[in-house]
Amino acid sequence: MIKMGGFWEENRVLVTGGGGFIGSHLVELLVRQGAKVRVADDFSRGSMNNLSSCLDQIEVEKTDLKDPAACRLVCRDIDVVLGLAGRVAGIQFNQSHSAEMFYSNSRISLNMLEAARQVDAKRYLVVSSACVYRRACSIPTPEEEGFLDNPEPTNWGYGWAKRFAEIQGMAYASQYGMKVGIVRPYNAYGPRDYFALDEAHVIPSLIARVAEKTDPLVVWGSGKQTRSFIYAKDVASGMALAIEKHPSPEPINIGSDEEVEIRDLVEVICQAFKFRPRIVFDTTRPEGNQRRKPDVSKARTLLNFSSTTRLSRGIDETVEWFMNVHRRSNNLNAPLPR
Repeated sequence: MIKMGGFWEENRVLVTGGGGFIGSHLVELLVRQGAKVRVADDFSRGSMNNLSSCLDQIEVEKTDLKDPAACRLVCRDIDVVLGLAGRVAGIQFNQSHSAEMFYSNSRISLNMLEAARQVDAKRYLVVSSACVYRRACSIPTPEEEGFLDNPEPTNWGYGWAKRFAEIQGMAYASQYGMKVGIVRPYNAYGPRDYFALDEAHVIPSLIARVAEKTDPLVVWGSGKQTRSFIYAKDVASGMALAIEKHPSPEPINIGSDEEVEIRDLVEVICQAFKFRPRIVFDTTRPEGNQRRKPDVSKARTLLNFSSTTRLSRGIDETVEWFMNVHRRSNNLNAPLPR
């Protein structure tokens, strides 16, 4: 565990989306660091079960952050806001619901940053995304390319919403003097991810289908597209370090420099289950960016942060967690029990 000194012990912290996948890992980290934590979540995707290890040490408020009054209420008496709440989904949903993704995410960002300003919160972390980058970005991708051209087409609405949030953070820092940090997490995975097949990202989708012994196993795209996956606990550490050490509206990639082809990822997941299906790559389906790998030099230099969990170990731990949850679930195609 990264020790972050006494900064968190001195602050009251709000984590929006704190019942969700990444948010719950961040909440646990902050509690261990001594922060007084409040979670704001509508629990439409997150679960109170995700917070079971620290429920007696935190405040939890079930609320709708699309409501400005609700945002002001959850920000009361708060020093640091970590803005993880948002509408997230997989490539198919993002592509077919670009307006919904833009509207929902932009609305939450607008409300939360303004609410934090109104209560004079000391710091605010804008959680952006690697989806801000264009399809033809450099590899590894530096933060300076975040506003070149349009975001990658399969994430167009979501990517623009995240660019919008970054601009809002920059504007509030400039006009109001707020200490605003900006992070761009890359493809995260790990325990507590969302495994419902209609909206899951690639790793949870593959894990859910391999667990069902799906054969043949159909994978979207050529399999040659690459991603740099980062383990959930590593993402949480990067976010916490970003707002502690660099509360400046200068975007920082939070990712891994371990790049893997999707066809190799499929093999790693099948190996974790000791299952060998016939694998079919469906090139009629969208595959997003041909390559995705961050330039992580800023995170190393400004935050002293590097992802430490290798993909094979992280997949094993995720599969173990999934199977423990699966034993209590009768339907892999539905959201996991809350």
